[in-house]
Amino acid sequence: MESFTPNIRCPFSRAIIHLSEERGSVPGLFRKGFSIKYIRRGIEHIHAPALSYLKGIKLREVPVRLFLLNMIISAIYTTGVLSALYASLLAPERSATTIMSSGLINGVATILLVVFVDPKVSVLADDVVNQRGNYLQLKGVSVMMIASRFLGTILAQALFIPGAFYVAWLTKFIP
Repeated sequence: MESFTPNIRCPFSRAIIHLSEERGSVPGLFRKGFSIKYIRRGIEHIHAPALSYLKGIKLREVPVRLFLLNMIISAIYTTGVLSALYASLLAPERSATTIMSSGLINGVATILLVVFVDPKVSVLADDVVNQRGNYLQLKGVSVMMIASRFLGTILAQALFIPGAFYVAWLTKFIP
């Protein structure tokens, strides 16, 4: 099966099938999955991604706002902890507060992801499963999600220092 993301999709698809066979037992799934037999089988399923997966995807059908939102949220996730740690050096008198703010930053990013990104992707996937949507559009969105995460990580490099100054400034107002 050719795919752009085979090494991610295949093991998780197989894990869901095996979880069902284990009657929902996650420890049973881990016991089975980490046996020598299943590790060897897993290695056999690893193969390079194929560019043919991108065939038929039209960039103009990819929702630009969703792409940008996911990129920004990924940047916040990526830089949240590091900016908070660096902020503790910028404001050593509030170092405990700045370090603990990383949880708040990641919490905000999680809320943004759950409110703005996940519902859109879930509806697209549900429409495809129920044969109301276009598989190529869903495929395009999945590639877009990967690309926006990557670009979000790059954007995080630019947000790292300003984010640290913002966290240091913001902790002035937290008692």
